[in-house]
Amino acid sequence: MSQQNHILDAVYQIIQERKANPSENSYTASLMRKGIDAVLKKVGEEATELVIAGKGAITEEIVYETADLFFHTLVLLSYHDIQPAKVYDELRRRFGVSGIEEKNARHS
Repeated sequence: MSQQNHILDAVYQIIQERKANPSENSYTASLMRKGIDAVLKKVGEEATELVIAGKGAITEEIVYETADLFFHTLVLLSYHDIQPAKVYDELRRRFGVSGIEEKNARHS
């Protein structure tokens, strides 16, 4: 993987491939086949597990659960054919802006 390629983009590409060419052995393909409710359930489960890990303050668990949440978030993006670059663009837009100001601007 070159400096230009980000690991999240690489994982997203694999998820897209599994979506386009599903196999019986693919966890991602099976999750996609189950539909949006199954994908959302996994995102919710992983978010909850990350919260619990954060409370426990064990670095390895926080890292592991964050990776799980990132992965399942990428599955959700793929399900809706949203490129991670759209999320990156939104983060860039917010960069350097006060979180309070950004939130207030969304509600105006």
